[in-house]
Amino acid sequence: MQASSNKGFSLIETVVALGVLVTGVLGAAGVLAAGMKNLSTSPSNVIVAQKATEAVEAVFSARDSHRLTWAQINNVANGGVFLDGPQSLKIAGADGLVNTADDGAIETIDLPGRTVTLAGYTREILIEDVPGENGQLRKITVTIRYSGQILPYILRTFISTYA
Repeated sequence: MQASSNKGFSLIETVVALGVLVTGVLGAAGVLAAGMKNLSTSPSNVIVAQKATEAVEAVFSARDSHRLTWAQINNVANGGVFLDGPQSLKIAGADGLVNTADDGAIETIDLPGRTVTLAGYTREILIEDVPGENGQLRKITVTIRYSGQILPYILRTFISTYA
């Protein structure tokens, strides 16, 4: 008598292989979903980073060009020109600074194929003296929030009286 050799897969091997395949496909779908979510929020993330940087650069420019005195580079509550609390993202007024009393209309930006109004965005510029520096060094914190964003975008930097 000759022994027969059975070739092929058993039911258990097939179930295990299908389990590994399904796990891989579900993992890939999860990565794809997370990537799509990040892609959809990407333009907003770029906008907030750019608007925070523009605000800080305008403060440095005002200091360097002597459009503002050192005393004016502060929040209104401390005798400066920058409005206290979160403000809508508006076009800079005649002074060239955002978050001041002379700001214009809500900003709009052009994205590929569309123009976006930044109505759901707020920006807060907080300027504080650094302790122990005799009023010669200040910390600037720009916080931007927009609808749909869980955490705010925060940019911190320092400015001194010396240009």
